[in-house]
Order: sequence, then C-alpha cells, then structure tokens
Amino acid sequence: MSLLPPDLTIDKIPKKHYSQNMSMVIKTYDAYTRLSTMEANRLTNFLFEHQEGAKASKRAIRKAIQYSAKEIPGLGGYVFVLEEKDEILGLVVVNKTGMGDYIPENFMVFLTVHQNHRNKGVEQKLMDYTLQYCKGDIAIHIRDVEQKKQFLQKNGFEETHTEMRLNR
Repeated sequence: MSLLPPDLTIDKIPKKHYSQNMSMVIKTYDAYTRLSTMEANRLTNFLFEHQEGAKASKRAIRKAIQYSAKEIPGLGGYVFVLEEKDEILGLVVVNKTGMGDYIPENFMVFLTVHQNHRNKGVEQKLMDYTLQYCKGDIAIHIRDVEQKKQFLQKNGFEETHTEMRLNR
C-alpha cells in the first residue's frame, strides 16, 4: 500500500506530507528547504545510532546530509524524515549524481529505520515516498545483503553489478 494518495503527483507533493495515520509526517529537506544546524545534528545522530551493519562515521553521514541539502557544493538531493510526535521513525538520504544512462541519477545513501520501529511498515512508507518523489533511476549499496536485497527487489530494484572499491 502506497503512502501517497493515488491523485498525488510529484509536482503536488508538499514539503510536509501526512500519511493516512495523521500523527505521522514525512518532512522533506532539499536545496529549497534548509536544515538548521540543530536538525542536521539530530538527523546525523539518528543515522549513526540506528544504521545497521558496518557503521558510517558521523562525519560521512553529516556530509551526505549537507550534500543533499546543498549546504556544500554539489547537485543536492533529498532527505526524507518520517516522524511521529517529533520522534524520528526512519529517514532516507538521496544524493543526486548528475549522471544518467550509465550511472543512476540518484544515489540512496541511507535508508534507516529506528530500531524499535523495524518490521512495522516504516521502511516501506519511506521507500514509497522516495520512489514517488525522485525522478530518474536510483542506486543503493547494501550491506546486510539477503534481507535488504529481498526488500529492494520487491520494490523494483535489480542487481546490476558488484562494486569493488579502492579506499585511500
């Protein structure tokens, strides 16, 4: 079941979108809806605390959020935060790549759900919203492969290649 009403198109999505459960809200941050320092810190701390698998550093998390909100030079992207009564249930960070054809236009850097709200539909609500909002192809790297892979395939993602990386 999609979080978005069937008559809601990308150009009609408000910056705050209320789900069928009126106490839940999805906040959208991008180049036009700036993050305060306090909110950026809150999102960074949430991601650091609730990410699964090998943890990204707070510095890396903060940089991905800043890039999405165009607080540092780049193409920007989106941060989608699903909240209920000011508690973060989950969030997505998407960076625009500026590519296309050979590299997807969007890279989903984080899709993270609060530990106490996993397996309750939060991840699916965030995914539905992200797929509706983002234009173009979307890539994501996953670590806890089997469980996440099944979820992503259910949402139309296909395995295209294995990435090898030289970290310097």
